[in-house]
Amino acid sequence: MKILDRLEEWIIATLMASATLVVFVAVVHRYLSGLPIPGVQDYLISLNTSWAQELCIYMGVWMAKFGAAYGVRTGIHVGVDVLVNRLSEKNRKVMVGFALLSGAVFTGLIGTLGAIFVYKMYHTSSTSPDLEIPSWIVYLAVPLGSYLMCFRFLQVLTGFIRTGDVPHHDHSHVEGLDEQIAPVGKGIA
Repeated sequence: MKILDRLEEWIIATLMASATLVVFVAVVHRYLSGLPIPGVQDYLISLNTSWAQELCIYMGVWMAKFGAAYGVRTGIHVGVDVLVNRLSEKNRKVMVGFALLSGAVFTGLIGTLGAIFVYKMYHTSSTSPDLEIPSWIVYLAVPLGSYLMCFRFLQVLTGFIRTGDVPHHDHSHVEGLDEQIAPVGKGIA
């Protein structure tokens, strides 16, 4: 399970870093290619970065699909629990279990429909406009991300049934910062 967790995190981080780098290079290219820099100007004008926007959009989609699964696993996925927390303990457990099971069913259904769509796209010659990669590769994010998210919902549901707890994200916690920091206004003597 740790391998899957690390792979998920590695994919998200790599996509985020790559998209940032591609956007940076495209923007720098756009603004430097108009400057009269001998030697460099000719090289920059010959570069074509028209594909950068399309690539970043696709990376964003893949990042969002895998990021949603990561969010379910770590407890940072968006959830509205104001009413659920006001329920009795028994009703709260039923409602949380139902919500997790509903999330698993929904993402499993989306994954299956996405897989059918990708299968049909695989048998066409459709390609992306700028990158000219097969469209089925772009849409593969839907079934892969949805099935991973379904798995994460089932993983959280299993843990909830065993322990009664769901992953919870502490918004005040900063990972890697283990020291206690003195509150503002409270000087260290």
